[in-house]
Amino acid sequence: MGVRTPIIIDTDANNELDDQHAMAYALLQPDVFDVVGVTVNNTPLGNGIQGQYDEAKRILHLCDRLEVPLLKGAEGNLPDIQPDANIKFDGQDAVDFIIEAARASRPQKLVLIPIGKLTNIALALKNAPDIAELVRVVWLGSNYPEPGEYNLAADSASVNAVIRSSARFDMVTVRYTKPTGSSAVAVDVDEISERMPGLGPRVAPITGRHGGDFSTFGDYSISLFENVGSSRRPLFDVVAVAVVKNPAWGQCRTIQAPILDGIDWNGENEGLRPIQLWENFDRDGIIEDFFDVMSRATS
Repeated sequence: MGVRTPIIIDTDANNELDDQHAMAYALLQPDVFDVVGVTVNNTPLGNGIQGQYDEAKRILHLCDRLEVPLLKGAEGNLPDIQPDANIKFDGQDAVDFIIEAARASRPQKLVLIPIGKLTNIALALKNAPDIAELVRVVWLGSNYPEPGEYNLAADSASVNAVIRSSARFDMVTVRYTKPTGSSAVAVDVDEISERMPGLGPRVAPITGRHGGDFSTFGDYSISLFENVGSSRRPLFDVVAVAVVKNPAWGQCRTIQAPILDGIDWNGENEGLRPIQLWENFDRDGIIEDFFDVMSRATS
């Protein structure tokens, strides 16, 4: 086994279905990724931090990776959380874990892959500024240069906080309905139904989010897609993991970091520092690799 990339996935796992597929994609490649841990946060569609935690644990179970640490992070948003050394604050378990993992001795930087809001990452960088030089943040979020996007709007203050830090920051664009963002990396429900049955390790049955019992991630994937309410759905979050694995699956360019004004990018603040912007993804390369990983993980 070669040098694996150490990662922490920070997720609002119960939000929809792309988080679960991103987690499985990383967890089922132990030769590529050293998944140091999974941390969860809560965004509006996630049914509270417990719902986010329960769904993340369900994916760890279905991937037969329950040894991976799973920690609860922030329910609220950065402006409402005041860390205090003497009082436990919202999200502290995840924040402390991220800081400790970043400071651990390893030959390469820890890659933080937040695929929800950036609250946990912002809190970690705020509480321990020294870790900025020890981590790389690869965030799935934003419609840059256009305003808005779900992960951004869920806690825009945390986006600004991470941008203002000195940590390397990679922004993997979403750009709803446009071919240049991760929204273009989409798959049909029919293709999932045809290709995913039985894929992944076979484990003891577990009840799914929408009911039913599942022994493989592939079967659970079908249930998630059948309940999403559309015939085609982007695997947004998978893209963030994919470009860490293979940068050739996207185009990366350096831009001068803008700052958010609400959910709008304020170009007047450009020049704060360089950040990396990802766009124009290889949809077929990513999707085929996803299916290949699922197939190779099947027991």
